[in-house]
Amino acid sequence: MKQAEIRSDIAWATPKKVVIHGLDLCEDIVGKVDFGQMAFLQLFARLPDARELRMFNAMMVILVEHGITPSSLATRMTYAGAPEAVQAAVAAGLLGLGSVFVGSLDNAARLLQESMPHPDAALDIDALARTIVDEYRARREILPGIGHPFHKPVDPRAPALFKVAQETGYDGPYIRLMTAIGKEAERKLDRALPVNVTGAMAAVASEMGIQWRICRGLAVAARAVGLVGHILEEMRQPLATALYLRTEHEASAHLVPQQEREEG
Repeated sequence: MKQAEIRSDIAWATPKKVVIHGLDLCEDIVGKVDFGQMAFLQLFARLPDARELRMFNAMMVILVEHGITPSSLATRMTYAGAPEAVQAAVAAGLLGLGSVFVGSLDNAARLLQESMPHPDAALDIDALARTIVDEYRARREILPGIGHPFHKPVDPRAPALFKVAQETGYDGPYIRLMTAIGKEAERKLDRALPVNVTGAMAAVASEMGIQWRICRGLAVAARAVGLVGHILEEMRQPLATALYLRTEHEASAHLVPQQEREEG
């Protein structure tokens, strides 16, 4: 039986040349292609036009940083324990990107793309949103891309991203559906449930034709840049050790007998 061919169409190299999606790395890319263009090239096997680049860059930069979060804490704590392994510290922060923090991007994109596999078809967006919200409520599942524990009644990042989508012509049916789902969820549950940043990114990624299975990778790539920044700050202005020592003390203080507390 003949074995399947081992094949990759991304890049090839010789001792004197590296070619990526048909572009010579040293002649066509270095000094000419920026980071956003390079990321787009890896996803689409071609360079973006100006409209595509503006939308793609907006989508990627919006999730790079969000302050002291579980992912940045994991990175800082790992760096404090293993400063020789910067890559491990970044990886530690990325490992916690899941359905609650950052990683809900792919679940939201899947919801949109599977609910509307043919976005050009004539659909009643509001009716579809009602059906989706009702189905999730019946299954007692959390709607991905909706609600935020801190940003309410509006996650400011979502309208900022949607504004760029409108200006670049990406304000299409997936964005309208995501917005309608948020409004319907708020109406049914009678509380603030704004479209959050991952819901907005999911809608934009869907408008750009990025399949949901790779969308979490976009979140990981964006946040990785931010985590490198947290490592740099941890080098200059450490806080991980102070947090660790304070947490250790506060978490176990109630166990220490009163007499020993007074003696201490």
